[in-house]
Amino acid sequence: MSALADPTLLVAFGQRVLLTHGDALCLADGEYQRYRAQVRSPAWQAMVLALPLAERRRRAAQMRHASEQYQAGAALAPAATDIDFGTAAAWMDAARASLLIHGHTHKPASAAFAPGRTRHVLSDWDCDAAATARAEVLSLTQRGVERLPVPGA
Repeated sequence: MSALADPTLLVAFGQRVLLTHGDALCLADGEYQRYRAQVRSPAWQAMVLALPLAERRRRAAQMRHASEQYQAGAALAPAATDIDFGTAAAWMDAARASLLIHGHTHKPASAAFAPGRTRHVLSDWDCDAAATARAEVLSLTQRGVERLPVPGA
């Protein structure tokens, strides 16, 4: 397994598909964009990786909790929690892609968002909560993109 560049263009079954995490497209969420710049800086990453594993795990759990609280906050406008469609369309135009697959927004869906452009939003995964467990994958075939549940989730 190897990490993909973000974004990455996938050409398969005669289609050009732009793959991205999606967070770089959430431009209206200024607080998240500042956080993103911080955690992607080499200095910050080196500082965190120098910490003992137990401390890194503690901080990761704390950050996950803070993220969940932030997402649940009533102060977030719907536009702040979704991608910027103009920027997404520009990325797709540059890649000559008609499909966009992204995550980050925690709003799984598949829909056209502009003429000739369709996006598929990945689900988040939470397999630990028995009552609300969720996990899906997207399968790209000659027939198109299909959303599939992960067995046992």
